[in-house]
Amino acid sequence: MVAASDWQTLAELRDKSRVRGVEGLMLKERASMYGVGRTKASGTWWKWKIHPYSIDAVLLYVQRGHGRRATSLYTDFTFAVWDEADGVRTLVPFAKAYSGLTDEEMRRSVDAIVRKTTVEKFGPVRSVTPPLVFEIGFEGIQASLRHKSGIAVRFPRTQAAQAKLDAAAELFKPAPFD
Repeated sequence: MVAASDWQTLAELRDKSRVRGVEGLMLKERASMYGVGRTKASGTWWKWKIHPYSIDAVLLYVQRGHGRRATSLYTDFTFAVWDEADGVRTLVPFAKAYSGLTDEEMRRSVDAIVRKTTVEKFGPVRSVTPPLVFEIGFEGIQASLRHKSGIAVRFPRTQAAQAKLDAAAELFKPAPFD
């Protein structure tokens, strides 16, 4: 249990969460009991998370949604970052994200562009010409032998679509070579 006399003290404790290897603070009514799932029957609990890490990434692959989003909208995204080896730059997939944007944002910012920029179809997956840059948020990062990128991110999600072609063009400029 953490005791604090004011919100500023709690905010300072929350800001140190990453150093302690946790996502933030759990705030609850003193008398509330733990409940399974998102129940309020046993009292109010609130997770006060720290701000996620973020990175700009390029959209490579898309797939139609699952569950509530099992529609014709493309909502499941695979993102890539640049890797450079022996003077050759390539986009390497590093994360899949299924959340973060609203249905309206996906419909307006992503879906129509995906339909216009699909270059390859394999099963339910579409490969797109990468003009879309997104800000990806995540809770942590670690080395991974399972992933081609060599990294794994924890809880990736889209934070903002940056469908600015000038920004994408900047990312696709070849690196200067000596």
